[in-house]
Formats: sequence, structure tokens, C-alpha cells
Amino acid sequence: MVRRIVVALGGNAILTDDPSAVAQEHALDLTAEQLIPLIKNNDVEMVVTHGNGPQVGNLLLQQLAADSPKNPAMPLDTDVAMTEGQIGFWMSNAFTKALNKNGMGQVPVAAVVTRVVVDKNDQAFENPSKPIGPFYTEAEVAELKAAHPDWQMVEDAGRGYRRVVPSPKPERIVEAEAIKPMIAAGVLTTVSGGGGTPVIEVEDGFAGVEAVIDKDFSAAKLAELVEADDLLILTAVDNVFVNFNKPDQKKLEKVTIAEAEAYIAEGQFAKGSMLPKVQAAIEFVKRTGNPATITSLENVEDFIANGTGTQIIPG
Repeated sequence: MVRRIVVALGGNAILTDDPSAVAQEHALDLTAEQLIPLIKNNDVEMVVTHGNGPQVGNLLLQQLAADSPKNPAMPLDTDVAMTEGQIGFWMSNAFTKALNKNGMGQVPVAAVVTRVVVDKNDQAFENPSKPIGPFYTEAEVAELKAAHPDWQMVEDAGRGYRRVVPSPKPERIVEAEAIKPMIAAGVLTTVSGGGGTPVIEVEDGFAGVEAVIDKDFSAAKLAELVEADDLLILTAVDNVFVNFNKPDQKKLEKVTIAEAEAYIAEGQFAKGSMLPKVQAAIEFVKRTGNPATITSLENVEDFIANGTGTQIIPG
């Protein structure tokens, strides 16, 4: 029986310390190679999504630096779409290389720039929370605020300061019905990159809004809409932990929804890192009854063979 798995890649799968195109393409070559075991036995239909926080933040800076009446900076929603296309292009090339290397060159590959509908009244627009772009020192923040007084900056996990923008919840994916037959036809598809391009419904269709959708919540919605059997959220660690970095830290392996929600209530998961992943996994499991797993890219083969990682299940 063929399983359909939506794979949500973390930022470490794309961007290392070098933001150049060459370095990011190289990182994705390695990422694609690590994902091939999922589909090597022809029993999995894989759909891939990814983040774009660093890329969209860097593109915004480039846009602002070159802003002029003849070459105006693009708005955030357009920047999201631009980076979605950029990373989708890199990912398609990376998958083609990896498939050819593994004798699977017949598998078609595609990347779809994806519109994701959000509620124009979502409270996120009043409370920007999604970090984008590079880290700044406290001194650099003062200069940025002087140049861009409308920017909101927050300290991020002890690593410096980052700009934050609205992050509304995804309600539906416009292209979902177009994507499903592609998956069924065996196309290795990259969609909803960076959480997808946020749009609101208007009288004659859709209009972009300045926001960034969390890629994990978007992955959960994508997995629901394409009727995935599993949601696989890949991050920097093999398992989710409670009491993380404390003497009594505990690795979570199989966790019910009720247990995961109790841990959230205890404040076990960091807001900027593990919390949205656990929340997104819970949403998918609640809506579909299917499991969601959080693990690392490096652990993919063991996940396939032994089901390792932190799996959230109904209950």
C-alpha cells in the first residue's frame, strides 16, 4: 500500500552559515539525498514543504537597499512568493540530481508557488510574532529602528534580535485541488514554501497581504488537504524533549494528543522553536486521526526502518 507523506523541512536543511546561492544549493543537494530513502521502495508519495525565514528577510533587505522610484521595493507577500520560487527551483534541481544518482531519474519533479488563504481579521495582524531575516546586535537594532520606524524587533532565543511580522493561521490552500492529482501521478512535489504566499479573499479572487505564515502550521494544513497518511516535521534534533537541557530531561517517543497538550500547558516547549512544531502536529492528528512525527533529517532512515522520532497519536 502506498503511503502519502508530507515532509516539512526546517531552516537547517537549506541555510547554513553561508547565505550565498551556491552554499544553499549545496545544502539542498545534501537534503535531497537524505530524503530519497523515503521513496526508494516506491511505496511512498512524498510532498515537500520548507521554511524561508532567512531568505525572505535577506531579500527584503536587498529590496530596501535598492529602493527607488524607478525600481521600487516589492511588498512582503511578493517577496515570500519570490523566495518560494527561488527555493523551489533549487529544490527541484537537487531532487533531480539525487533521483538520477539513485537510479530513479524517471520520477518527475515540480515546485508549485502556492497561495494560502488567511483571515483578514486574524489577531496576528495586530501582534507581529514571526521572526524573519538575520540576527542583529542591540546596537544594530537602534540603527534599523531609526531607518525603519515601523519595524518591530524582538530578542530571539538569546541569539540576537530579529524583525517580526504578522503570522496568521492558514485556513486553506488555493492550489490544493491542483496539487492532489500531481501527487497521485507520482510527481515529487514541493509546495507551500515558506508557509505559502498569504492571501485574503476579495470580491474578484485573492489579494496578497504582508505577512509570513508559519511553515509548520501550513504543512499541517497541506497534509490535511492532500489527505496525507503522515506528517513528518524535520528539525535539528531526533526527538522532542521535556525538561530540555536539565538533569531530568526526557526524550518523548510516542505521545498522545492529551499528553502533548499537557506538556504545552506546562510551558515545556520554546515558543520560537519547538512549540509551533508540536502544535502543528497536534492540529494534523486532531483533524485526520493520522500520526505526525517530529525528528531530524539525519534520522530519516531510522524513522523509515523503525519509526523513531517523536510521534504524536490520537488520544
